[in-house]
Amino acid sequence: MRRYFVGGNWKCNNTIAQTQSLINTVINKLVFDTKKVEVAVAPIFLHVPWVQANIQKNVQVAVQNSSLTKMGAYTGEISVEQVKDLAIPWVILGHSERRQYYGETNEIVGKKTRIALDYQLSVMACVGEKLAEREAGQTTQVIQAQLDAIKKELTTDQWSKVVVAYEPVWAIGTGRTASPEQAQEVHAFIRGWLKSQIGTQAEQATRIIYGGSVTEKNAADLIKQPDLDGFLVGGAALKPAFADIVAAANNAR
Repeated sequence: MRRYFVGGNWKCNNTIAQTQSLINTVINKLVFDTKKVEVAVAPIFLHVPWVQANIQKNVQVAVQNSSLTKMGAYTGEISVEQVKDLAIPWVILGHSERRQYYGETNEIVGKKTRIALDYQLSVMACVGEKLAEREAGQTTQVIQAQLDAIKKELTTDQWSKVVVAYEPVWAIGTGRTASPEQAQEVHAFIRGWLKSQIGTQAEQATRIIYGGSVTEKNAADLIKQPDLDGFLVGGAALKPAFADIVAAANNAR
């Protein structure tokens, strides 16, 4: 059985005081079975060292991005060597906001994923379609192209350190959520792609998580879907509701 995964993407939010409050009042009070559920949170880069020093031992720390380039004369970038040097185990790559606002193409996301995995980081690799693409019946084609670009860069063994996060762009921060049936349909497609393109081991072991206006109100219904292995949580990860979402995974099956 795949272990559930719940990630909290804090995006570009919080002062240091707000981060300290979130850690002390929500994150450090989470109680869950670590054999059943894996939890990681991704603060802004500036807050990572404080979070690392003060977070409870059962919750891991992630970064929200890493560079296409390594250490060197690349102003404003954070390299995978620097992430690894801080012993941060996880990185989020390919988020739709990175694709939309910072021009990250499928090819860039694939290359970033390979670089992170080459340095033994684990990756939450995000895929998802825009509303116009869904309405045009192009959801699976869009996601296949995103996955194909990652496959082009990875070895078969490297997929063991990848969690695929399906985040329909039309549901991120909009209050609209894919229905459990819509989410399951896409997750089943991704699992089928893993079987045909990577192999049976990847199909069975790779966790596919859902993101897109996940809240404490819809998490319990979403997690019942057979190919849904957890969540990548945005806005609700900044609130006490995050504890309820972790609990939904902890209480599932």
